[in-house]
Amino acid sequence: MKDPVLTPTGISGGSGDVDITRPVAFKPIVQVVAGNALEIYDFMIYGYYARYIAQTFFPSDNEYVSLMLSLMTFAFGFLARPVGAIVLGSYTDRHGRRKGLILALSLMSLGIISVACTPSYASIGVAAPVIVLLGRLLQGFSAGAELGGVVVYLAEIAPRKRRAFYTCWQAGSQQLSVMAASLIGLCMLYWLAPDALHAWGWRIPLLMGCAVIPVMFWLRSSLAETSVFATRKKTPRLSEICTSLASGWRTIILCMAMVSLATVTSQTITTYAPTFIKTLNLGESAGFIILFFGGLSVLCWLPVMANVADRVNRRTMLIVVTLLAGITAFPLMSWLASAPSITKFAVVELWFSFIYAAYSSVQVAAMVELVPKDARTSGYAFAQAVAAAVLGGFTPAILTWLTHAFHSSAMVGVWLAINALISLIAALALDKQATVARQTAKLH
Repeated sequence: MKDPVLTPTGISGGSGDVDITRPVAFKPIVQVVAGNALEIYDFMIYGYYARYIAQTFFPSDNEYVSLMLSLMTFAFGFLARPVGAIVLGSYTDRHGRRKGLILALSLMSLGIISVACTPSYASIGVAAPVIVLLGRLLQGFSAGAELGGVVVYLAEIAPRKRRAFYTCWQAGSQQLSVMAASLIGLCMLYWLAPDALHAWGWRIPLLMGCAVIPVMFWLRSSLAETSVFATRKKTPRLSEICTSLASGWRTIILCMAMVSLATVTSQTITTYAPTFIKTLNLGESAGFIILFFGGLSVLCWLPVMANVADRVNRRTMLIVVTLLAGITAFPLMSWLASAPSITKFAVVELWFSFIYAAYSSVQVAAMVELVPKDARTSGYAFAQAVAAAVLGGFTPAILTWLTHAFHSSAMVGVWLAINALISLIAALALDKQATVARQTAKLH
C-alpha cells in the first residue's frame, strides 16, 4: 500500500501556484512539528538544569569546571548534527519526507531516554558521563535531519505565497517547548525542596518528555508524503546528493551564515538564559516566568512577521533585522549588566525574542528556496547543522567562558553582535545568490 500524498502546492519542483486564500493545512503542520517540539523540549530541559546535571554526571570541587563539562557535552551533541544531516538527510531525499521524519524521531527518542534514565556518577562511575555523552551525540545525530526534514516538508506543502507562514511553525513549535519547559521548571521549584531537585527532581521533566514519545509516533504514523517528492520520476542516489551539495558549496556557505544570528539568539534567550539569570543573581523562579513569556512573545510574533515576510523582499527584511540586532546587542547587555534587575532582564529577553521571531520567520523560507532541489533536505539540514554545531551549540559554553574571563555579563552582547554581523554579510550577498539559484532551478 502506498503512503498517502499531500496535494501539490507550488514550491519549485511542484506543479504551480496555489491560491493564497486556500485554508491553511493545520493538521499536517501539527503532525510534522510535534516531533521537533519534543526534541527542542529536551534540549531546553538540559540547558535549564545544566548545573544539576553537571553535579550528577560531572562532579567536581570546582563548580565552574563541572558546569563547563556539562555545557560542553551539550555542545558535542550539536557536533553530531552535520553527520546526521548528511546521513539521515540523504535518506530523506531518497526515500521520502515521511520516512525520514519517522526515522529521525526514533533515534531522537533513544537519545532522550538514555539521558533521562542514566544513573549518577556516584552510582556507576565514569560510565555515567560516557552514556550521557553518547545519548547527546545520538540526539544530535537525529536533530541534524529532524529540523531540515520538518522545514522542507512544510515548504513543500505550502502555497508559494505562504511559504514563510508555513515554515515559521517549525520555530513556533520550539516556543511551545520553551513555554512547557519553563512552566514545568517553575512547578519543580515550588513542589520540591532544593536538595530533592538537585538529587533526582531534575529527571522528572525529562521523563515527562519520554512519556509523550508514543503520541509523537502516533501523529507521524499517519503523516502524508508531500506531492513534490511523490511525483518525482526518479530519486537521487547518495553520490548524486553529495555532488549536488559540493557543486552548490557557495549556497551552503551562504545558508550557514544566514543561520548564525538565529541559532545564537535562540540559544542565548532559551538554553543559556537560566545560567545567565543565576550569574546575575536574579533568582530561578523569576527566570522561569520570564522565559515563559519570552517563548510566548516569539510564538505571537512569528506568524505576524512571517506574513510580512511573505509580502516584502526577503533580503530587505533580513538586512533590517540583522542591523537592529547588531546595533542593540552590546548596549542592551551593558545596560542589564550595570545594575541587574528582573525588569531589565525581561526587557532584554522580550526584545531579542522579537529579533529572533522577525529574523527566523524570513530566514527559514529564504534558505529553503536556495538549496538544490535534489538535495533539499540534506542541503538545508547540513547548512543548519554546521552553523548550529559551530555557533549555536557552543553558545552556552562560549557565553559562560566570556563572562568568566572578562568578569562582565555584557560580553553576551558582543557574541550576539558578532553573529548579527555574519548574518548581515550573508543578507547583503543574498540577492545575487538567489538569482543564480533561480536560474539553476530552471535546469531541473
